[in-house]
Amino acid sequence: MSEPFDNFTLDHKTVLAVGPGLGVQRDLVSKLLKDAKVPMVIDADALNSIARTDFRGRGLQTILTPHPGEMARLLGVDRVSESERLHVARSFAKERNVCLVLKGYRTLIALPDGNVWINTSGSPAMATGGTGDILTGMIAGLVAQFPDEIDAAVRAAVWLHGRAGQIGAEEITEQCLIATDLLHYLPKAIREII
Repeated sequence: MSEPFDNFTLDHKTVLAVGPGLGVQRDLVSKLLKDAKVPMVIDADALNSIARTDFRGRGLQTILTPHPGEMARLLGVDRVSESERLHVARSFAKERNVCLVLKGYRTLIALPDGNVWINTSGSPAMATGGTGDILTGMIAGLVAQFPDEIDAAVRAAVWLHGRAGQIGAEEITEQCLIATDLLHYLPKAIREII
């Protein structure tokens, strides 16, 4: 019996988004981290696949997008307190040589050089299943379009994601917003900045 993804090839890929819907696949994610020569956005089950390992990234080319619970699993701790978020994000990004997008209120974008950006867009309505998967896709899409400006692409994706959530919450209420609504409001968020 063949292993899942035996015939998977990295040929002709410009960016990989790994995790949503994957299931825990430690060997596959480890292999991708080792073999991929293109930027990778690592989320959801791919984060769980590397939790409590000593993986190292390839700088801006390795983008992790954990929510607080996933961040705690990556660190092997019970939880990451709100007061520790900035320190944890900066330290982890530098030590593991990754771009870390620590989701939550005021999502943090920590770069391997120690710089941290604090995102100001977003809404409590976005604390619902699937919004992180949308963010993974947005980051991968912008990185594919701007491979020489990965840090700016990540910051733009995070801001646009949050702004789409704000617009959606304003128009259909915080109680009614679901993840796929972000895609509906994304064009309005983009038009605000072009």
